Amino acid sequence: MKALILAAGRGERMRPLTDHTPKPLLAMGGKPLIEWHLEALSRAGVSEVVINTAWLEDQFPAMLGDGSRFGLRIRYSMEGRDHGGALETAGGIVKALPWLAPHGDECFWVVSGDIYAPSFPFTAAAAAAFRQSDDLAHLWLVPNPPFHRDGDFHLDTRGRVLRNGAGRARSWTYANLALIRPQLVKHLHAGQRAGLGPLLFDAAERGMLSGEVFDGIWENVGTADQLLALNHSLAAQ
Repeated sequence: MKALILAAGRGERMRPLTDHTPKPLLAMGGKPLIEWHLEALSRAGVSEVVINTAWLEDQFPAMLGDGSRFGLRIRYSMEGRDHGGALETAGGIVKALPWLAPHGDECFWVVSGDIYAPSFPFTAAAAAAFRQSDDLAHLWLVPNPPFHRDGDFHLDTRGRVLRNGAGRARSWTYANLALIRPQLVKHLHAGQRAGLGPLLFDAAERGMLSGEVFDGIWENVGTADQLLALNHSLAAQ
């Protein structure tokens, strides 16, 4: 299994901290946010990780190196250098596909570099189950945070992910943790800017998304005040 960590965004809401440091490299609990993912992926047996970059992208290889200290091989998909800026989530996946799916059909992990989910397991069993399915993606969902009260999806009793709609009991928020097949983005071309959300909503409407609820610690670290509060909480433990 390989993984893509999405780390190209500007992090506007985190300014002024992100004026000089990419958001995934900001410290959380004594280490950069992105390192929590790298360590978890390594523990799970993932050997190769692609990190897509754009904003202040030279800081990533300077800080993380080739991945050897994490027991990984890291490749950098440099959207700023190659395209003049971030390609958004789906565009970032497409650019990284030659490394993630060199044969065109391999599934892979996708995780946002600015979320904090230290106990997420990236299990080989989940990846194996996804390989046996026909789904385009398998999503992990979390309770709706205060900034996104309406959520994104509904999860039925069979583990099928559906778009929110009238009459559906409970909504959940996409946790920015997923297993994905290249076919989800096959109609996009390299260098195209495109978001992942519309593709996931379309796949849900076509019945091609599965999912489950993640009940571990999860934070979408959005503002400087939130980062400060979380660091204080970790320091007090």
